[in-house]
Amino acid sequence: MASLKLREIKEYVETKVSSIPSQFLVASAFAAGAITTIGASRIYGRYFRRIQNSDWITPEIFEKKRWIKGVVSSVGDADNFRLYHTPGLKFRRIPSTAKEFKNQTIHIRIAGADAPEAAHFGRIGQPYAEESLAWLTNRILGQIVYCQLVQRDQYARIVANVIIKNKFLPGPFFGTSLALEMLKSGWATTYEQTGAEYGQWGKEAFLQAETRAKTLRLGMWKDGTSGETPADYKRRHAQATTPTAKSEKSNTNPSRSSRSYINRLKFW
Repeated sequence: MASLKLREIKEYVETKVSSIPSQFLVASAFAAGAITTIGASRIYGRYFRRIQNSDWITPEIFEKKRWIKGVVSSVGDADNFRLYHTPGLKFRRIPSTAKEFKNQTIHIRIAGADAPEAAHFGRIGQPYAEESLAWLTNRILGQIVYCQLVQRDQYARIVANVIIKNKFLPGPFFGTSLALEMLKSGWATTYEQTGAEYGQWGKEAFLQAETRAKTLRLGMWKDGTSGETPADYKRRHAQATTPTAKSEKSNTNPSRSSRSYINRLKFW
């Protein structure tokens, strides 16, 4: 009885299928294949394709505030570093030489933290800049971190909320905020300029961490809290440089023009 029922169902299905136009079947098969291919492509792009450098990061990634995982390959200043993206779950070989890392890392600016400025462009660095850099290097160099990509800053760096990987639990939701660790240890101030980003913790948590470090005289606050902040340092140099450049340009060009005119008169 059961086999008879199955035979009737089979015959009914075959009859229905045979009545469907072949063009429709071909189109349906093509659509199903296309959907599968698109879906696989999106999964690969989201979870397995490696972002080689900052140029590969699209506006869509910033809009979604996507999280990525990687290994810190180098630390430049005390509030930024280079990340070698390592997507997926399988083991991936990490380059070991500067040549291999060339154009293969993302320049990350740690969101919400502003560390003492090192010497640049002939400017004298701030007190504790070297100590702050040493602390950050010791904390994250060669380590796995998670970065939530937020925006691109004026120096083409990628501003990101950075999470230090938990020893036992994977993922960005179980680790600790690198910026908050810097503030709690006294090696950074809260970044409050345009475009500041504080992630899920909010600005108040950052300010509280900084205040506590000042109270305990930790890190850069060892000798007191009256010193020049990184923001004030950058603002001072910006104000000093721009007018000078304009003044030199305005003072130099007229004299050159006058000398040139006089020389032409001599040989008229």
